[in-house]
Amino acid sequence: MRVLLPQPMTTLKKPTLKKLAIRGAMWTIIGYGASQFARLVANIILTRLLVPEFFGLMAVVNTLLMGIELFSDLGIGQSIIQNKRGEEREFFNTAWTLQATRGFWVWFICLAITYPAAQFYNEPRLLWLVPIMGLTSIILGFASPAPALLNRRMEVGKVIMFDFIVQILSLIVLITLAWWLRSLWAFAISGLIGGTIRAIGSFFLIPEQRPKFSWDKAALKELLSFGRWMFIATAIMFLAEQSDRLILGKLLSFQTVGVYTIAATLANMPREVIKTLSYRVIFPTISNQTDLPRETLRAKIVRQRRLIVFACGVLLAILVNIGDFVIARLYDQRYAEAIWMMPILSCGVWFSILYYTTSPALLALGKPLYSAQSNLLRFLLISIGMPLAFTTQGILGVIVVIALSDFPLYLGNLYGLWCEKLFCFIQDVQATILFVAMLALFVLIRSSLGFGTPFQIFM
Repeated sequence: MRVLLPQPMTTLKKPTLKKLAIRGAMWTIIGYGASQFARLVANIILTRLLVPEFFGLMAVVNTLLMGIELFSDLGIGQSIIQNKRGEEREFFNTAWTLQATRGFWVWFICLAITYPAAQFYNEPRLLWLVPIMGLTSIILGFASPAPALLNRRMEVGKVIMFDFIVQILSLIVLITLAWWLRSLWAFAISGLIGGTIRAIGSFFLIPEQRPKFSWDKAALKELLSFGRWMFIATAIMFLAEQSDRLILGKLLSFQTVGVYTIAATLANMPREVIKTLSYRVIFPTISNQTDLPRETLRAKIVRQRRLIVFACGVLLAILVNIGDFVIARLYDQRYAEAIWMMPILSCGVWFSILYYTTSPALLALGKPLYSAQSNLLRFLLISIGMPLAFTTQGILGVIVVIALSDFPLYLGNLYGLWCEKLFCFIQDVQATILFVAMLALFVLIRSSLGFGTPFQIFM
């Protein structure tokens, strides 16, 4: 009689870290492109329905709310990605409980700053806009931290699809309300609806691991230990990245701030895609390799970063040269000043690209303090330089200062990389030479074709 031996079970081969990183990068770029296209279409429609003043006022409101969020940020999502206990249910549940509790504190802070903000900007509409839109912090506080867990596992595709679906639904709601109400209430109501959609939808990302209230003391200690440095880093990051709108809201009219917001939104597209790659791909990838010797880790970062910064150099040079045409074609005469603003702002993005392709390494090593130092330098330049430039050169001087503000950010990060033996300066020099050469070449081609230069404001 022939005996049949049991056959071994075939197991699926787990993708390597490199394949996960490549897949994540592709998803991020595709998702970002789709997201920005949707935002651009919605933006064009909204500029036809609403006046520029509304965009300026909402830029200030959103910046205030973002500031409160970041000034109270505990780095909960980053902790789930970076901490070795990130996959444990008790750690995950404690993180969610802490996040939900924080949401109420954020709204209380919104209430506290409402009157001072209305007085500072001499804008009574802030008295109802800030508290109502601030309720989103409570709603999102109850959202599942599942996206952070998926980023930790480098399952970026699910997060990208989720974010895109939420964005589309939120934009549809906003456009519908803007068409119907033609007032600031469209932004307030759509913000609450969009937050609710995101919060509810997040519970379906990982159905088998939906969060529950928990208060594990060991997990809480680790979350707060990492969070105290993230609190400092993100608070200063807010001052560095968003204070321009707050200062502009005081120096200029809300209508001019609205025009600037249009130019900055388009100019910052490369920065935003690199920031997204930084958080969703570069940070988790390096977090999985922090046990490597520093020289080996540095070599991997330099090798994997080369294609990104060189490609960004060419693409950014193209954007600088065509950005003014895009704005002139898509927006009406009320936004004409954005035409000369965009090329200047786009040039300043270069140092931000160099920064965001290396700063995740320092965060993965548990060193968020370097990020705080870098952002502090940027904030000092903006807070001192913008009022001074406005006094001497007007709005042109202000835009130039904002464009140059990424340079101190980069220098501070460079110092951190040097301290941690992850220095990439030679590669930065090579990439910068390429960017400048491509920029000069495209400007020469454009000028020879009779279209002038993107920097006519200086001539």
